[in-house]
This record gives sequence, structure tokens and C-alpha cells, in this order.
Amino acid sequence: MRDTANSTVWAKLWDGPTRIFHWALVALLGFSWWSAETRNMEWHRLAGYSVIGLLVFRLLWGFFGSGSARFSSFVKGPAATWSYLRTLPSRAYAATPGHNPLGAWSVVALLGVLILQVVTGLFSVDVDGLESGPLSDRVDFDTGRAFAAVHELSFTALQVLVVLHVAAVIFYAVHKRADLVRPMVTGRGKFQSDPGLTFAPLWRALLVAVVAVGVAWWASKGFRF
Repeated sequence: MRDTANSTVWAKLWDGPTRIFHWALVALLGFSWWSAETRNMEWHRLAGYSVIGLLVFRLLWGFFGSGSARFSSFVKGPAATWSYLRTLPSRAYAATPGHNPLGAWSVVALLGVLILQVVTGLFSVDVDGLESGPLSDRVDFDTGRAFAAVHELSFTALQVLVVLHVAAVIFYAVHKRADLVRPMVTGRGKFQSDPGLTFAPLWRALLVAVVAVGVAWWASKGFRF
């Protein structure tokens, strides 16, 4: 759909699976924090397994999903990232068909810290040894406590990244006059011309989701059958 007044085009940008992943992760991170703070560890573990499923889905979708979701389409090298950084002071905004180079590295950082979070959670041992991850029996008590310490530290790092992410969204809204939230809700973004992105079929998303659920279930069983 073309906006004739501004000579721009509203085109499909984010597919349904990517948007579901994004908002489900937001909800689960909030729930994980609440369950840990209130010592509802059973709920905390279930939230953690759900996050594992989401991460597996997103990692696979980054290779087999739609064009804008694939890592190869948005993860750029240092030169491209630096070149993009130099455009930030300008109020002009040029929409990219996916994550911009700077946003791409924030996504990589978030995924990396989340992976660290779930892995350390699987091996973590509580101070009294009662509330432990499904893989805690693979390590001794002191090692399990070390995993728990890293689990807490990585959550602090995750909070910092989330704050930076929200700050970036506000920066683009105020300085660049660009709404980055709406496309992640509706799936459509505003471009000078249709970027012609390709989108993966629904059956592929369902297949990836089945694999992700299977890995999350397997993790909950300590990777035992």
C-alpha cells in the first residue's frame, strides 16, 4: 500500500513467527524475573524451558526462516556497522528491510546472553541444594553454585541490554521520527519502495516449532530419555 502524500510504501517486513517470538520472549523474561523474585521456582523452571524453546526456534529461524529474519540478511561486519553509526546524528531515517547493522549486533548480544542464561540455569544449584537445574547432578556442589552466580550476573547483563534496546527504540522515535514498535506488531514497515522480501511458508515455521518444543522438553528431562 502506497502513502501518496509521503511517497512511501507500506510493505511486509516481519513475519508472524518472528513477531510471536519477540513478544513471547518479552513476556517470558518478565515472568522469569517475577518468579525468581517471589521464589516460585517451579514456575521459574517452566519459564526457563519455554525460553529454551524460543531460543532454539529463533536460532533455527535465523537460518531457515523468512528473509528479514535470517542472520545472513542483517548481521554485518565492522565497516558496515561503523558506517551506519556515523549516520546516527542525522535526523534523516532510511528504513532497512530488517535490522539495521547496529540493531543486528544488539540482537546477537541479546541472544548470546540469553543462551548463557539458560545454560547456566540448567546447571545451577541453590544454596541449600534443593532448587537445582536438571543438569545439576552432572557437576559438584561448588561448580553448581558457580553456575548459579553466573546465572545471576548474566541476568544483570540482560537487563542492561534490554534497557539499551528500549532506549534505542525511544531514540529512533524522538530523534529519527521512526516508529520501530509498530512494524513488530503489524508486520508492516514504511519504505521508499517495496523491498521485495521473501517469506518462509507456514509449514516450515511449524516444523521448526516442533523441533524447538522437542529440545525444550528434552532439556527439562536433563537431556535424558
